[in-house]
Amino acid sequence: MSVADRIKSDITENDIVLYMKGTPVFPQCGFSAAVVGVLTHMGVKFKGINILEDAELRQGIKEFSNWPTIPQLYVKGEFIGGCDIVREMYQSGELQQLLGDKGIATKAA
Repeated sequence: MSVADRIKSDITENDIVLYMKGTPVFPQCGFSAAVVGVLTHMGVKFKGINILEDAELRQGIKEFSNWPTIPQLYVKGEFIGGCDIVREMYQSGELQQLLGDKGIATKAA
């Protein structure tokens, strides 16, 4: 299976996928930790995929999304963005709205 096929499979089979450095329990960069923090605070379940364990995936996800940095957040197969975008969307309420529109429950703030 190609890297692109693996990515398509992951983002199709999981409502929320975060390609990150490290794991949700032990993020290995501040940007990944910040996105994990937002998602955890919102009470949503997500699949964290550690790109540090797979050099092919680390490069492949950047090509797949045409986005140069990690972390990368996908919701229902749609690329949302990286740390700054996720943080800004959360602070403006846009992220909560997006998740609600896609049928993903969040806990009340």
